[in-house]
Amino acid sequence: MYSESDLEAAIDAGALNEADVAKFRRFMAADRSTTLVDEEHFRLITGFNDIFVAIASVLLLVAIAWLGGEIQPWVGALGVAAAAWGLSEYFTKVRRMAFPSILLLLAFVGGLFATVVSGLIGDGNQYGPGDEATVATFISIAGVVAAIGAFLHWRRFRVPITIAAGAAAVVATIIGLMAVATDGEIEPFLHPLLLISGLGVFALAMRWDISDPVRETRRSDVAFWLHLLAAPLIVHPIFAEIGVLEGTLSMGGAVLVIGLYVVMAVIALAIDRRALMVSSLVYVLWALNGLFDQFGAVETNIALAALVIGSALLLLSAFWHNARGLVVKPLPEAITNRLPVIGKETATA
Repeated sequence: MYSESDLEAAIDAGALNEADVAKFRRFMAADRSTTLVDEEHFRLITGFNDIFVAIASVLLLVAIAWLGGEIQPWVGALGVAAAAWGLSEYFTKVRRMAFPSILLLLAFVGGLFATVVSGLIGDGNQYGPGDEATVATFISIAGVVAAIGAFLHWRRFRVPITIAAGAAAVVATIIGLMAVATDGEIEPFLHPLLLISGLGVFALAMRWDISDPVRETRRSDVAFWLHLLAAPLIVHPIFAEIGVLEGTLSMGGAVLVIGLYVVMAVIALAIDRRALMVSSLVYVLWALNGLFDQFGAVETNIALAALVIGSALLLLSAFWHNARGLVVKPLPEAITNRLPVIGKETATA
């Protein structure tokens, strides 16, 4: 699968001319107006060499972190960030290798975050009860540094996951600032804050999605990673407030969880993104497990829950295009015009 950046590089190198690339784009746009647009393609591995380079990069970065950590923890973290940027100059900028680029981006942003945290907080032994606001301040600073690093990385390399990594850093900064404002007493505000942050990331993801309704450019990949980040931020606080994680879920609560999952499935169908459903799976399995347990299927409750959910998801996957047509068609034209296009197979179903 060739990305927009690959085509632009081919034009720059003289391998293709702009007219041929324009024709190719129009052809792919027409071809993907069938069912391909619904498949959520994104570049991850272009060959086994991606895995080979990724393994070698991880070994090198772990070694740098280890050896640098023998001096000071922040030295090891900074070394990881610097090495990840240096490796990206070749494997991302020149070779355009997808999987190593993702790992190196995460190593760079994570390295910057860890550098600030370990440099300011150290081993944490000097902080005790009552110092939560101070620690939260340092975490907020680390989040800002990581977000700036992600922005610079995006400007240089344009790796699709970078925007999601920067958004995650911003969310960490916001949580840290709230902890500072509440003097460490953030627990009552944590779930609402996560939900608001998730909705914000979801809105950003939709903005990228809307800009590429046929999903033929890098913008679609950016939206994919943002949806993958937004989904757990939205799902976790909702189900946690219902009490799914506390083991006290009543039958009414279990039915509510399943109902919410159906709503999320409808939203996932409308926007043609499966991340929202995947992030909710654990909670729905837990809810169905509780239902079967209450009906007396104690020994097989987990297996029965997995059977029901697995069968339903496979059925939905097989008829995703048709199901999406049923969800999207009744919506107002002002909304459908902003959603990913519906394939011909769906439209005629």
